[in-house]
Amino acid sequence: MGRASLKLQSASCQTVYWESGELRIANYLTRRTFAASPAALEVIRFFSSPRTIQDALFEFRSYSRRSVAKAILQMIDAELLLEYGSAEWQRDELVQSSWRPWLPEGGFHFMTKDAAYVPRDWPMAERLKTLPSTPAPPQFKRVSGAETIRLPWHAMADDVFFETLHARRTHREFANGKLSLPDLSRLLQTTWGVQGYFHTDIFGKLPYKTSPSGGARHPGEVYVVALRVDGLERATYHYQARDHRLARLPAKLSPRLASAYCADQGYIARAAALFIMTAVFARTMWKYGRARAYRTVLLEAGHLCQTFCLTATRLGLAPFSTAALKDSLIERDLGLDGISESVLYVAGVGLVARRHI
Repeated sequence: MGRASLKLQSASCQTVYWESGELRIANYLTRRTFAASPAALEVIRFFSSPRTIQDALFEFRSYSRRSVAKAILQMIDAELLLEYGSAEWQRDELVQSSWRPWLPEGGFHFMTKDAAYVPRDWPMAERLKTLPSTPAPPQFKRVSGAETIRLPWHAMADDVFFETLHARRTHREFANGKLSLPDLSRLLQTTWGVQGYFHTDIFGKLPYKTSPSGGARHPGEVYVVALRVDGLERATYHYQARDHRLARLPAKLSPRLASAYCADQGYIARAAALFIMTAVFARTMWKYGRARAYRTVLLEAGHLCQTFCLTATRLGLAPFSTAALKDSLIERDLGLDGISESVLYVAGVGLVARRHI
């Protein structure tokens, strides 16, 4: 079959905008952006249903065959046009079928994956060059001209909850040794475990946990990267919240790989365990069909992480969290498609060292 008879279809994961008077087309699944002429939009519109290059040559016969063919080949290379039925086409279709209620706004999720990070071995002078030349914005807001009321100042309460809350810090140095299995179990059960169920007339039995979730949909899942856990082989595990069990995944694991997951941050390799938080978006999307609900999925990851950090602090451990992630690498190793279930956040823990930040 010649290339002219190859069936093509426009990638559906596209958005168009103007920047400094120049038209740009972005594919939010591939995270690639291209400058284009307005005429390119006519080609994209034409291929909204599967067509061949031969069809396009006839449709745009007012242009030279060579220019039309060249433009189409460039769009194929840019993955703005996809071979109908190919793996790339199937992945594009999966985004449309899985995310349809939250698109196009949900394209933000894909456009922000696999961001570039400043290399850790860069000298500080080079890192500082990446900051804006303007002063940092104020850390606190004051309402000009408003009457203010002084509130009573509270000393730190002699209470376990408030002591734990005030003791929480982000740790990046850890003592040698292993995390105990009971402590790992407590972290999982308290943060992600099912605490019980309540009955609803419409939705039936729904689980509740220590952190809130919109509509009790609980889209969050968690994977344990066990680097130094007493009683567990070094491996990655999926936490089965309903049964409070760990299911071992086949992917190989090393401290260096764990560091790579988190944008090559060196301290990650010295931690005892990472907790990779993902979301199964359909759980929330099923009930909330507007893109604003995507915000709640992100907010819930924050709820879970704070619960995790406070629980770890109460157990005398050294917690941390990071959003500097190599999404696609993690998703590949976890066996996720990165579309119906995707990485959001990573928390971790080690044993307390003398110093922390």
